[in-house]
Amino acid sequence: MLKFAKLAYEHLIISSSQHDPIISFSLLIISMLMFYIMKKPKTVYLLDFACFRPPRMYRVPFATANEHGRIILASQPKNIEFQLKIFERAGLGEETSLPGALHYIPPTPSLMDAREETEMVVFSAVDSLFEQTRLKPEDIDIVIMNCSLFVATPSLSSIVIHKYKMRSNVKSYSLSGMGCSAGLISIDLAKHLLQVHPESNALVISTEIITPNSYLGSERSMLLPNVLFRMGGAAILLTNKRCLSNHAKYSLLHVVRTHKGADDKSYGCVTQTEDKEGYPGVALSQDLMVIAAKSLKSNISTLGSLVLPLSEQLSFLFNLLGRKVFKLKRKPYIPNFKKAFDHYCIHAGGRAVLDAIQESLKLSDEHIEASRMTLYRWGNTSSSSVWYEMGYIEAKGRMKKGDRVWQIGFGSGFKCNSVVWKCNRDIEIPKSGAWADCINRYPVSIPEIVKY
Repeated sequence: MLKFAKLAYEHLIISSSQHDPIISFSLLIISMLMFYIMKKPKTVYLLDFACFRPPRMYRVPFATANEHGRIILASQPKNIEFQLKIFERAGLGEETSLPGALHYIPPTPSLMDAREETEMVVFSAVDSLFEQTRLKPEDIDIVIMNCSLFVATPSLSSIVIHKYKMRSNVKSYSLSGMGCSAGLISIDLAKHLLQVHPESNALVISTEIITPNSYLGSERSMLLPNVLFRMGGAAILLTNKRCLSNHAKYSLLHVVRTHKGADDKSYGCVTQTEDKEGYPGVALSQDLMVIAAKSLKSNISTLGSLVLPLSEQLSFLFNLLGRKVFKLKRKPYIPNFKKAFDHYCIHAGGRAVLDAIQESLKLSDEHIEASRMTLYRWGNTSSSSVWYEMGYIEAKGRMKKGDRVWQIGFGSGFKCNSVVWKCNRDIEIPKSGAWADCINRYPVSIPEIVKY
């Protein structure tokens, strides 16, 4: 196509001096159209996605979690009391799951245990995705897998390629160490790859393998992840093939990434480290909520210019000018994002995170429902949580043609990432999937404090 445009342009120069001006003008228009078509970004479509549903044998009711905690922390009564308070306020239900190796007392997870969890979570989600889309492993051109804490050799994406005997020229990527927002970073990577590789399908897999990452020490800042994180994973199929566009559920509209790693406090707010006793774990700083809020503010400042109607952008601008230029004592104007989005999938990192975002964005309980129910039913599944939330909205029959969906992810670094999707058609209630056998029970009322 580039050669054709070049030839057309050269012919235009000759025609302008030898032929009728009408012909020259026509060729000019043709050349401009060709350059526009070549430079226009390819539309990225989301064909479908599937979320992992753990077998019931891996459930961790509160009574089990509490008993295990009391045995493991028997010599630390203050930490037992601290962990109990976190459980009571965490917003998790009775059906969240942990991998088999963490059900033992005390847990002694091995590399083999971690690989077993990987294969169970990933293969189950990918199998479901292939069944839903009716595509085959040989149809996949790009494989992107993100898992923050568990890094294996061969890579996790290689494990997938080996399992499904994919083509030798498949493009493979494994992302690690990027926290709970890595799932949306994977979508961004897939988008860029699909811009330069025509007629391609991209398989994106998001998970967090928690078998080797259970903390066994006594540092309180490192005990919190034990309470919140649970098994989970999702497989997503993206494409730029026009022939598949009519089958796609969503079109990708925007990806906005914010990285605050240059700031010392942001960089160290979520850290993989060791405690005084030498136990590895993930430490969360007390400044985490403040840093998350600043990251979100930066992210939505960029996103707002892309998605908000002009009236909201002008209101924000006039408010900013009044406060910064004319020194007027006014509260900062919070744009009404409800005018831009129909559904919200906010990373279910914890109850406090969801409360803070709901308040700052002035969202209703229904807007935040998918996130709260995901936290309650599945726990914090890290990078895959936004897909459980998308699945919840579909299972409730709320996703309609033209609806816009905002996925928000937070992660170590510190990062805040946003992805915006447009629904291509009315989505029928799925007959299978993670929520299929339980969606009729939700939403449920979650007390602020659950006394056990």
